[in-house]
Amino acid sequence: MTSDEAITLLPLFVLAGLAVLLLLLIAFFRSHRLTFALSLAGFAAAFGVIFIASARAPQNVTPLLLIDSYALFYTGLIIAAAFVVTLFAYPYMNRSAESNSALPGNLRYDRPEEFYLLLVLATLGSTVLVSSAHFASLFLGLEILSISLYPLINYPSGEPFRLEAAVKYLVLAGVSSAFLLFGIALVYAELGTLQLYELALRLARSQPSILFWAGFGLIIVGLGFKLALVPFHLWTPDVYQGAPAPVTAFIASVSKGAVFALLLRYYTQINFHQSQPLVTLFAIIAVASMVTGNLLALFQTNVKRLLAYSSIAHLGYILVAFLAGGPMATSAVSFYLVAYFITTLGAFGIVSLLGDADTFETYQGLAWQRPWLAAIFTAMLLSLAGIPLTAGFIGKFYVLAAGAATNWWWLILILVITSAIGLYYYLRVIIAMFRPLPTGLVPLQLTPSLAGGLALTLLSTLLLWLGIYPTPLLKLIQIL
Repeated sequence: MTSDEAITLLPLFVLAGLAVLLLLLIAFFRSHRLTFALSLAGFAAAFGVIFIASARAPQNVTPLLLIDSYALFYTGLIIAAAFVVTLFAYPYMNRSAESNSALPGNLRYDRPEEFYLLLVLATLGSTVLVSSAHFASLFLGLEILSISLYPLINYPSGEPFRLEAAVKYLVLAGVSSAFLLFGIALVYAELGTLQLYELALRLARSQPSILFWAGFGLIIVGLGFKLALVPFHLWTPDVYQGAPAPVTAFIASVSKGAVFALLLRYYTQINFHQSQPLVTLFAIIAVASMVTGNLLALFQTNVKRLLAYSSIAHLGYILVAFLAGGPMATSAVSFYLVAYFITTLGAFGIVSLLGDADTFETYQGLAWQRPWLAAIFTAMLLSLAGIPLTAGFIGKFYVLAAGAATNWWWLILILVITSAIGLYYYLRVIIAMFRPLPTGLVPLQLTPSLAGGLALTLLSTLLLWLGIYPTPLLKLIQIL
């Protein structure tokens, strides 16, 4: 490995070093506050060295990794999201430790430090994923991410819903990994390479057989589970509801964003948008995700399940731009993912600060008890609905523009109709927050959190800034 290659790998080195440091700290000295502070410092350092790495990019670091501006952009997005999740996790873990202090000794939960170690490892797996140039690194990054998520979903343990959610995710993730591996084996048998760029070159020189398409179909099934696209979405509402809110925020943003970033790079590079059968398949998945996600969200009375079905619909929206292919698709999808990260982290951040509040009744009267929380949650929900002056509106506008550039008018029509349906169920939550608190209903007991307040302030500022003045981000995305 040359010095230039090592420098471009600095963000990954910092994350790996942070994981080792946290492991040693937990082994010899337990301190929730120190572990939290060290995690924040590590994520900030990993984000900072991206600017150093970008000066030496692009670099092919062995056949496994490609570190270029595209990979570094998504690495920065993932690390920033993990930083925000850490801010939400600190008050959440403190509250969980206090609520479990009265439990018997074998069920008592008072050691939250491992949470941050698992979060760092999941972030490391995601950054490997977006930098992958080989099926081996793709699978390695995906498994580091998935194996870290299993215990995170059940963290802290002791609650039946969390254990059920973790087991469901474990079983279905194992099945999806089997599909993915079998698909990779079939593609290798057909083309004789595991390098993704070389795969593109060999496809251009030959006519793929049924063996390749069978393998590629199995790969789509495996990755479709990670993205929770219809019909691979059945795990989503149960896992979102059962997992701790900070973990749900991470799954909904980082876990899905990393997989989609990888797909976007090689879908465009391999020119799969010129294959009519494949385009038709993705179009069907997009329609099914938009329609199913929005219609099922209409019937939810649990806010976390509602956001789960909403996330399925949003992945369908992204597929509309994804199908366009070319530079327009990259710009539209990248901007939409940034807006989606901000709004999803903000929405689940509110849920986290409210102690996993889930039913609509729990939010009733929130605007009169905590006006600033209600205002931020309202802004996040309106952004998810695509209302002007929010980042979500600009994101949907670019998705529609990408679809229009390739004459996907019927997909655009379905997107508009399903977005209108989405506005209805987002307004249900907003209306609940602004209803007066009924007589006899106990108000929410909220503990002020500097970390959570800082994260929400940052996210709401970005939400409005990108909705009003998106030009700097768009210029950055256009050079990827």
